[in-house]
Amino acid sequence: MRILFLDLDSTSPDHLGCYGYQRNTSPNIDRIAAEGVRFTNYYTSDAPCAPSRTALMSGKFGIRNGLVGHGGTAGDMKLEGPERELMGRLTRGGSLPSYLQLMAGLNTVLISPFAQRHSTFHFYAGFNEFYNTGKYGNESAEHVTPVALDWIERNGHKDDWFLYVNYWDPHTPYRAPMEYGNPFENEPLPEWLNEEVLERHKQRIGPHTVQDINIDYQEKTYNNKVAPNYPRYLGEIADMDDMKKMIDGYDCGIRYMDDHLGRLFASLEEQGVMDDLIIIISADHGENMGQLGIYGEHATADQGTCHLPMIIRWPGMKQGKVDEGLHYHLDLLPTIADMLGKPVMTDWDGISYGPVLKEGSDCGRDYLVVSQCAHVAQRSVRFRDWMYIRTYHDGYHLFDQEMLFNLSEDPKEQHNVAAENKALCMEAVYYLNQWHDEHMRRSGDDRDPLWTVIKEGGPFHAKGYLTGYIQRLEETGRGQHVEELKRRHPSELPQEADSAAVLAQKYLHAKMM
Repeated sequence: MRILFLDLDSTSPDHLGCYGYQRNTSPNIDRIAAEGVRFTNYYTSDAPCAPSRTALMSGKFGIRNGLVGHGGTAGDMKLEGPERELMGRLTRGGSLPSYLQLMAGLNTVLISPFAQRHSTFHFYAGFNEFYNTGKYGNESAEHVTPVALDWIERNGHKDDWFLYVNYWDPHTPYRAPMEYGNPFENEPLPEWLNEEVLERHKQRIGPHTVQDINIDYQEKTYNNKVAPNYPRYLGEIADMDDMKKMIDGYDCGIRYMDDHLGRLFASLEEQGVMDDLIIIISADHGENMGQLGIYGEHATADQGTCHLPMIIRWPGMKQGKVDEGLHYHLDLLPTIADMLGKPVMTDWDGISYGPVLKEGSDCGRDYLVVSQCAHVAQRSVRFRDWMYIRTYHDGYHLFDQEMLFNLSEDPKEQHNVAAENKALCMEAVYYLNQWHDEHMRRSGDDRDPLWTVIKEGGPFHAKGYLTGYIQRLEETGRGQHVEELKRRHPSELPQEADSAAVLAQKYLHAKMM
């Protein structure tokens, strides 16, 4: 048995040809999709990067494994505690690679810098070999492909391996080399991205809205600065020409990566193993390219960020099948166990969708709950045609606490219809509470890491940014939003320390006046 897992960072299904995109971004991915099963309602349980991959590898929701953010306490998994054995659960089959290693006897191989990028060294658990491509996730395909080709040429003909390859080209900043050109130079934008939409998006504020696409980690603010080394990635979308440059930059990243995937497939064909190779193509999260008015980021618990591509070509199983059931990415672990006829780990949160691959039968869930705690703090419910988003920290976007979108009519999440659909919102909150209660009961403690993030000062990519951003809003003629930001986030502004002595002094001063 041979398995190739392609983890394509920040790849949105909305921008792949096999998912209906008008541009030819993904011919090699599309070919594999035609030979296997394509899942249309597949979601990460926890976004963005580190929470998503931790949930995938551990088989547990972030509310249980503890890692939901990019810093602070919630930037690490929860400790196993007093019941931890000499070898922790991730070694004993509790992670995807260790399970394949122990239960299926596969040589497990990783080509990725991800663990070092986020100090998520649990990501290595269960890999026999790992190759750090060395640029902390800033590498382009030309840095990854030679490493993967070298391994394939040396080992591809052998039996019993699992090769996990991580590409980064669709991730910001869009880094396809300029000499690659622009295959989409003469192609129009998607129809929905028009001048009316842009003008409406100019009224929004927050990181990665059209006037503040850049996060300035040095100055602790959001602005429109441009990194000269990445000309495809803009700091601001001022007009439709900028809009086209932004979308083209992202699409070029996908197409450049897809070209390199073609090189891997060609090498596997030369090795004579392509016909019986299991190929899994997915991502850690998508990329908002206008959804919620956000561009070039994966910063929310919405359709744009949490909706994933998932393509599985499993020789001998269904071909050319499209599955519309609701599934989590962490459902992959019990699915593989099911396909291999092996036992499922009892503490995994996933449910097998093996029947889709074997028989083409529907086995989707009734609803999903997806979370984001690195840029905002949100939990959302995906059910029937709806995406309900509940915001606990808005990341300075001034989102409504409740948002509801009809994805069949409004797939780009432009019109919040929560106010006129209270019954649907109440239904979603019931699902959210049901999910929360179930997984808090299954947790080994009473800590919901979403609230840990909030109590430690907010999401990592918003923590400490409010003062600088208020100054930018005032300097750029958008000061009308400042009072509402202050009202929502009073504890995040510089405040005088009101000790008992200071309060007494203020009281006496007021009496004397």
